[in-house]
Amino acid sequence: MYQAAAASLLAVSLCGVAAGQGFGGFGDSPFERDFADVKYLDSYFGTFDSKVEVTPGDQNVPFTVVLANVGTQDITGIRGEISMPYGFSPAEGTGLVVVADSNTNSLAGEIFHLTFYVDVEPHALIQEYPAAAKVEYSRIRESGVRNSFFDFYFMVPGSGVLHVKTLDQFLFSLQPNTVHIEIANNGTAPLSNADIRTPDAAMSAGSPSNLENVVVYESSWAVGNIGPRSSETIQMTVYIPETLSGQTLRLPLEISYIDAHGDAVSEIRTVDFYVRGLVDLSVYGVETFSISDSIMIVGEIINEGNEDALFAFVTVEPAGASNIVGRTQFIDEIDTDSPVPFNIPLEFDGPPAYGEHDIVVTVRYKDDIREEHFLVHPVTITVAEPAPVREEPVIPGLDADSPVSDSIVMIAAAIAVAVIVAVLVAARRRRR
Repeated sequence: MYQAAAASLLAVSLCGVAAGQGFGGFGDSPFERDFADVKYLDSYFGTFDSKVEVTPGDQNVPFTVVLANVGTQDITGIRGEISMPYGFSPAEGTGLVVVADSNTNSLAGEIFHLTFYVDVEPHALIQEYPAAAKVEYSRIRESGVRNSFFDFYFMVPGSGVLHVKTLDQFLFSLQPNTVHIEIANNGTAPLSNADIRTPDAAMSAGSPSNLENVVVYESSWAVGNIGPRSSETIQMTVYIPETLSGQTLRLPLEISYIDAHGDAVSEIRTVDFYVRGLVDLSVYGVETFSISDSIMIVGEIINEGNEDALFAFVTVEPAGASNIVGRTQFIDEIDTDSPVPFNIPLEFDGPPAYGEHDIVVTVRYKDDIREEHFLVHPVTITVAEPAPVREEPVIPGLDADSPVSDSIVMIAAAIAVAVIVAVLVAARRRRR
């Protein structure tokens, strides 16, 4: 008999527990229900004035519950508690119940709020969660404490982290530059409907920019959605005047998007570039020039930019069927004031081949940041066969091949021999 009564009591208890699990594992509420003069309106991470994006692992985060006094009397001594699921805990204290004490009044028909401070555990997920709230208050001109209970859902929205950087750190003055800028989201929530534009002068006045005489060919870019831990790239064309050479260009961009709470956000981010001087080389006047019995390959290099080329070398190499030997000449700096000549001796790999030769003139140099560049200039030159060398006559005015010239040479030789013999004979007689 007692066993049957105990079994019946256990069954009734289990049914009551099961009936109380109708909401996210919390039952109807973790608190005892009573009066209902307060109505639940909204809940979110942040303060009453502004929402904040929250990601798992954040601590001491404000969580605001917005309520309304729907009764006919003013209330005072407002005190709130919320019960949150596993993965959330009070910033101070232990357990799952988070307490907020406003100690303020609320007039009848007006809105008030309670702010709780919670820790979001790293293992929490970015999703919607159930919770329950209890509000204690007293009516003015009445004694006693009344309670209101609410079940609600709240969202861990994640956090979008905007990061802007250029993929082309160095730009050149005096010419249009193609620039790629990366718009990255390093957070856990998407940046929706992202739009980028170059701000006008009034909006960019507060940013440290130096855009005077700088021309940006485009003005706006519709990027769309940028997912968590992903990026999008925009392209623009920028012309920079000579006055900014050697300086840092600061380009402001206004970036608008919708954050995880659905709020419109607009930020101005500044992208920095270093403006380099322009080295603009060209090779012209390449030809052959004969000096005595040597043939030289000559030409000139002109720099039409605004920056000197440093540590320059000129190399001549054969192309196609040419048998010219490759040679290199060091010419040092190529400044912007006047053309720089080069002259390289011409040699053949094997028998000389006269006529047209295809060659490649390569200018190797470094710029102001010591980055190496190559200018390749293919050209065709003509190597002329040198004129035959004629022997000079022994006696001016006579041809070296003339028979008279040969006779004169033989007579002069005979006279020289006779003089030598006479000197020797005279010397012997004196010794006797």
